[in-house]
Amino acid sequence: MSSHFDEKRPGFFDVNVPAERLGVKDRREEDWRTPFPFPLLGNSVADEELTALVGFNPQREDWRRPFLVYLMGPGVGDESLFEAEHADKFEVEAILGFRPTHAVNVSACCNRGIDHVTTALLTAAVMDVIGGVAKAELLDGQASVVAGPPGVSGIADEAWTALGTAEFLRAWVENPAFRLGLVQPIM
Repeated sequence: MSSHFDEKRPGFFDVNVPAERLGVKDRREEDWRTPFPFPLLGNSVADEELTALVGFNPQREDWRRPFLVYLMGPGVGDESLFEAEHADKFEVEAILGFRPTHAVNVSACCNRGIDHVTTALLTAAVMDVIGGVAKAELLDGQASVVAGPPGVSGIADEAWTALGTAEFLRAWVENPAFRLGLVQPIM
């Protein structure tokens, strides 16, 4: 699925996925794809250091959607970060009926509507492989929007977190009020 996959450190992956591979049409016009202006680059060709710094050649538009995917929990990734993020999530545990031990964060490196959709769909694809429950951060007022789709397990954290299945994420994306905060499968 990914056109670029690089493990930066144990459990931390830099991934690029074309939106079309997730079933999303990128609606930009072909001529919209413009490079960074040369004056920003000092009329020079991007060198390897600049490309490494920004993660892509800044002189061309890359239609792949960039993501950071990282694993957390005992034996993989950052154990202390997982513990800190989940230390006070008793309501989540009560809804799920178990205490999560691992998580996979899927974060878009952009903030357009298409990035929110592709993040949800990439997370659903990850969940199809590893299982788990999606823990999605909600924006203010979204709890009533996410209460309806299939696959919702519950709403927690004073209506700031929705818990659900991969089916929930796919259904929520279809809602006109869809907007994603952070999402992670927890197990």
